[in-house]
Amino acid sequence: MAGNQAINVNPPNAQEHISTNGSDWLWAAFSIQAFSLLAAFVAMVARPRGTRLFHNIALVVLATSSVAYFSMASDLGATGIESEFRTDATRQIWYVRYIQWVINWPLLVLSCLLATGLSLSDILTTMFMIVFVAVTWLVGALVHTSYKWGYFVFGLVGLIFVWFQLLVHAPQTNFASPTTISKPYWLGTTYLFFILLTYPICWGCSEGGNVITVTSEMIWYGILDICVGPGFFLLFFLNLRKIDYAAFGFQSGKWVEGAAVASSEKPHV
Repeated sequence: MAGNQAINVNPPNAQEHISTNGSDWLWAAFSIQAFSLLAAFVAMVARPRGTRLFHNIALVVLATSSVAYFSMASDLGATGIESEFRTDATRQIWYVRYIQWVINWPLLVLSCLLATGLSLSDILTTMFMIVFVAVTWLVGALVHTSYKWGYFVFGLVGLIFVWFQLLVHAPQTNFASPTTISKPYWLGTTYLFFILLTYPICWGCSEGGNVITVTSEMIWYGILDICVGPGFFLLFFLNLRKIDYAAFGFQSGKWVEGAAVASSEKPHV
């Protein structure tokens, strides 16, 4: 048997489900995530020890996305929920996607906030709130009545809080190095803001309102996840190359090879 057999091997568990073309797209998205993971690993190994924090974050994000998209491309990681609108049929809800968001979104927020003077408690609260967004939207997606929109609003309020922290509160603090870090921070944060702005729209059209097909949902979310994964870190690392890593002021109680170099010689990265 030739071609993509994922849907035949793993039969859909709902009446509204991804098509073979949708699975093909997900395999393409998986390939992008997996290739980006390999590239991030090579870039991490090329850096001196003690200057790999952001690359390690990228590895976690991209590894998680690779597993999530492998699962979805294989037609795994979903459950069938009765749709509220347009039809009485069941629709595939991809809980594996939300697991991906729970792991990845707080790390993306952390990557941005580490450049600011925001307190640790504020950073942890912001990370919790972006997890709160993913969890409430997952619960909302699993509810087949109109009460799902209550969870959607809870998540939207949490997302507004995260936007406030990234765009208003954090920039009012002292950047680790205002002359070199503030501009890349605004570039990365604004990029992340506009991408995150689109997620609730997609949710409302797919899991929420059942307006678009499951395959269209996969294409839309796939583009967004590529933008906040490989796209974000590509932009992030291109700007990181122009910044002295020591400017972030990171310190550790444990000595590692290269840490002394990062703090004393201040190599350009």
